[in-house]
Amino acid sequence: MARIGVVSISDGRGHVHARNADFIQSKQDALVASLRAAGHEVVVGADLVATNSLAVSVAREVAAADVDVTVFYYAVWSFPHFTMLAADATRSPLVLVASTDPTEPGLVGMLAAGGALDQIGRKHARAWGAPDDAELAAAIGVQAQASAAVSSLHGSTFGRFGGRPMGMNTAVANTDQWMRKFGVDVEEIDQYELVLRAEQADGAEAKKAREWIEQHAAGVHYDGDKLTPELLERQIRSYLAIRDIIDERAIGFSGIKAQPELTENFATMDVTEAFLNDPYDWNGPKQPHVCATEADMDGALTMQLFKAISGTPVLFADVRHYHADRDIWDLCNSGQHATWYAARSDDPAENLAKVNFYPEVFFFPAGGASVQHIAAPGEMTLGRLTRENGEYRLQMMLGEFENYDEATNKTLVDQSTPEWPHAFARLDAPGEVFLSKFGANHIHAVPGDHRAALRAVAEQLDVRLDEWSRGSGS
Repeated sequence: MARIGVVSISDGRGHVHARNADFIQSKQDALVASLRAAGHEVVVGADLVATNSLAVSVAREVAAADVDVTVFYYAVWSFPHFTMLAADATRSPLVLVASTDPTEPGLVGMLAAGGALDQIGRKHARAWGAPDDAELAAAIGVQAQASAAVSSLHGSTFGRFGGRPMGMNTAVANTDQWMRKFGVDVEEIDQYELVLRAEQADGAEAKKAREWIEQHAAGVHYDGDKLTPELLERQIRSYLAIRDIIDERAIGFSGIKAQPELTENFATMDVTEAFLNDPYDWNGPKQPHVCATEADMDGALTMQLFKAISGTPVLFADVRHYHADRDIWDLCNSGQHATWYAARSDDPAENLAKVNFYPEVFFFPAGGASVQHIAAPGEMTLGRLTRENGEYRLQMMLGEFENYDEATNKTLVDQSTPEWPHAFARLDAPGEVFLSKFGANHIHAVPGDHRAALRAVAEQLDVRLDEWSRGSGS
């Protein structure tokens, strides 16, 4: 949950404030209790703001607690210039919240303050309701959740292993723009470092991991050529190598080019990327580390935001095929879906029981295992940060992952590449709209409906939101 600051703004006339103080305090107490009941940490201003100096000092004190979002609360008519001064002293995003008790003009106070902030271009969100209303607490929580996700990017480092893959412009972003807009630095790491470290990685650890995979997976389909125990251990040693580099260089999230150098001369990175994105490996639970295949920078950035919003691993996939007769999309990538998506279970054995490790296909002469499964069904939020004319936009929609009987699943996967992982998605967006306007070949997904938080993310990042649904047509 988030850390939320609360500052209550009052009337600047001494005798009016004296009359209103207990009323404001009771409303603030109820709001704070509601936010805490929702699981948030709340930092409350030391005083009610009824003077210029208090507007500054109280806001600075709350800001010093490094809150994710600051609530300016209006239970009564409040002098708008107090909001302006407090906003100037506040670093976090703002939510103006009005009490809807008709005995006092809290809505008037919020609208006057919001209009003043509009005039100077200070972005803010607005909410209103009874202070103990769970829906009001949820609305504030969405803003705080979005702010925490956005702020988590600042000061982080993206590890970019290799350069642009196969001429893919959408996989490369401007590092200056990333620092300016998102506060993210980019550490360029040559793929040779990965190869060198993999060769030096702990062989006993790699063997232990291979045996764990063999024990729990639906199948490890060695063919003596493209997939051997030695090649699988090479992929595992690549995972161990990248984990070491992540720790040494404080890499927050990453991407691996792989194609064509590694896939033709070393091994594919599918096993490496799958287990980096998973919430576990053979040593037990761990935090997922976002890793995008083909060193897709905007894909990894999207995944990092999605992970912060959802708290789960994030799916990375190609938009492989549209089955128009079924109105479903085959989201199929060359083998790197996190194994967690096979069953979305906290138990890795339950997920791996649905995962097959197949020999890589002809695209990848160096061989290795492709991590194959069909993603478990359920509601999903899908989308991606893309760029149009150099400006970022968040393209987003709701959808459902579907699964079918064994014969239907086989018929569908055999139409593309059966050795790769698949997610069959029914999108809440018309096919012609998606294909006409989606700005990349890679798409990302997380379970559940996270659109409200992502709308707030787009607003806080000041990026255009392209949200598609069946009714929108655009």
